[in-house]
Amino acid sequence: MPEWIIRIIEKPEEMPAVEELQRLVWAAPDIEIVPKDIMLAVVHNGGLVIGAYAGADLVGVSFGFPGIYSTPDGPRLKHHSHLLAVHPDWCSKGIGFALKRAQWQMVRKQGLDRVTWTYDPLLSRNAHLNIARLGAVCSTYLRSEYGEMHDGLNAGLPTDRFQVDWWINTQRVRRRLSRRSRPILTIDHYRLAEAAFLEARLEEGSVAAQPPQAVPALTRHLLLIEIPSDFLALKVADLPLARAWRFYSRAVFEDAFATGYLVTDFVHDQDRSFYVLTHGETTL
Repeated sequence: MPEWIIRIIEKPEEMPAVEELQRLVWAAPDIEIVPKDIMLAVVHNGGLVIGAYAGADLVGVSFGFPGIYSTPDGPRLKHHSHLLAVHPDWCSKGIGFALKRAQWQMVRKQGLDRVTWTYDPLLSRNAHLNIARLGAVCSTYLRSEYGEMHDGLNAGLPTDRFQVDWWINTQRVRRRLSRRSRPILTIDHYRLAEAAFLEARLEEGSVAAQPPQAVPALTRHLLLIEIPSDFLALKVADLPLARAWRFYSRAVFEDAFATGYLVTDFVHDQDRSFYVLTHGETTL
């Protein structure tokens, strides 16, 4: 039996624990958390609050709601996943993946095929879950999406975000959510495939990796873009360097997306972290 169970949260008396988990995970003031009355209104009108419980304790939660996006044939419904939080003492146990899998099951029952959410593209742990494990893709970079924030994770930096697309009825996503293991691709596999690499540089006398000095012309079908493997630790140790990474990544991803690249995978190998981007049409 797992150490925790997944279930829907929909009662007023259950919501204060969701508020408290937000405060803990983001070290956020009350003004920056989603309050219980909003969550209840959303749940009672097609939204989803899904919890992971260890006994009576809430140790993980996801929250999302229906939204609308434009297509050439007119507006269509989607689900937007606003937050995913796991108690710090319960990280690396698969709870985030299980919550997203439960969300996938519920949204499919609602007859929708697209889920979107945002996350900081410099957080490698989030990239590994969202892109590598769940099979989301990305071609949208949002500058300072939430304006200035003051919580423990976001203070001091522009709140730039990836908006990912999770096409939940595709073979790609079904394969990622299955119990069959994926082949593990390393950096060397991509070098053999003649992918282009945008790699961090280590300056003499520095212990932290620096972003490349310029964004080159992007011409290869496969492109790997390196990010810091622990951006939050880097931010604490050297905020100016963290800001340099923010503005470099903004420039390179905006350029890549404008020229037809799509984030399709994420690789963590030899303590280094890379997004994998593919140019042109990609089968989802």
